This record gives sequence, structure tokens and C-alpha cells, in this order.
Amino acid sequence: MSQHYIRITPDRFDAVLFDLDGVLTPTAKIHSLCWKVMFDAFLSQQAAATQQPFQPFDIEHDYKQYVDGKTRYDGVRSFLESRNISLPEGTPTDPATVDTVCGLGNRKDELVQETINRCGVEPYAGSVALVRQLRKLSIHTAVVSSSANCEQVLRAAGILELFDVLVDGSIASELKLPGKPEPATFLKAAEMLSTKPDRAVVVEDAIASVQAGRAGRFGLVIGVDREGNDSILRSHGADVVVADLAELVDD
Repeated sequence: MSQHYIRITPDRFDAVLFDLDGVLTPTAKIHSLCWKVMFDAFLSQQAAATQQPFQPFDIEHDYKQYVDGKTRYDGVRSFLESRNISLPEGTPTDPATVDTVCGLGNRKDELVQETINRCGVEPYAGSVALVRQLRKLSIHTAVVSSSANCEQVLRAAGILELFDVLVDGSIASELKLPGKPEPATFLKAAEMLSTKPDRAVVVEDAIASVQAGRAGRFGLVIGVDREGNDSILRSHGADVVVADLAELVDD
């Protein structure tokens, strides 16, 4: 789908709400690998304790189906439920060494922060070009992410100043907003930008996030397909799917 078939213009839209990981930055790869490292270590211990075969965390299936687009603790709960594993909930202050839902989530978060600090973040050039184009058109831009590291990543990528509003995992927790696939975080961002959902665009790469955009009745839901998930994103609510947001930038 090229920009000749879809244009985001101020006569139709007031704002564009972007996901972070996999849409603005390649940090989805960091997250998926950190989830795997954390869960594989936990699952290995579980297998040894229960004398059951070790079944590792699969990025292609488990990450996309149970974790991607969800808040840290929701992702832990969803995956553990898929394996019929029950753990105490714990609290957000749990140390990363504790085997609770929150402890595992915090363990994964530590891995993400260590990786970002060590390797840095380079944003997708096509995504940055689209954001700059939108801002020249006086269309508001926001980041809506389940990640609690949203501001850190945007700052590391050098693009924090390109967004008027951030609604991340920390804000969602503070305001008790349910995570994706519920549309609450997107609706909050639209409210903060003083725009109605039908005048806003959602840009997402995860199944749960596309579902959230559709559930919120946003004016346009754009799926970003970097891994051959075009039909999956469309079937879950994307109006259009692009391989890179550069496709939506005017020549």
C-alpha cells in the first residue's frame, strides 16, 4: 500500500498515535529476545523442579500471541496461563529474583534496560520522516506504548521532542488504564490531544494493538508489517498495512 492510496492530511485527521516498539524503533527485537532469555531461564528451572520436558519460549508464536503489545505484567500472566503455570501475583516492587508475576516482569525489564544502555537505539528512518511530515502539517503526534521504558527509548533514539504526548506503561498503571487490546490508552492519548477518535490515526505492528485501535473506533488503523504478518494484521482490524512508514511519506 503506497502513499498514493492513503494520505494523512489535516482535513481528515488531527492526530496520529504511534506505537513505539517495532513502529518507531526496532526495540521490538530487544523486547522479544529479553522475554525469551527471561522465560527460558524460568521454564528451565520449572522443568527441572517438576521433572517435565523443557519447552522453550518461542518468539515466533509465544511472543506474538501472548506478549507483544501488552503491558509487562499482562504479558507474563498471558504466557504463563498458556503453559498452565500459576504464580503469585506479587507487587510491582518485587525484586527481579522473585518468582512472581511481577518479579518475572521486572526481571525482563532489567534485561531491556541493560540492552538499551549498552547498545543504544536507532529509530526507523521512514517512521521519523513520516512524523516530521505530520508535524509540518500541524497534525499532532503521540506515542502510546505498553512499555515502561518509553521515554528512555525515545530519548536514546533522539526523537523524544517529536511527540506532543506520551502514554506509556507507567502512565497506564498510574491511571489504572487497562492495557491493549483494550483501547483505553489510545483513547487517553486522543483525550490529551483534545481530539476525537474518529479524527485520529493509530499506527501499530502488534495484533493486540491493532485490535485496540479497532475497538476504539479510530478513524484509521495502520498496521506496520515488517515480518510478513500482513493478512494477520488485516484480519484483526488494520485498515491498511505497510511494510515501512516511508511508504506514507510524500515524495
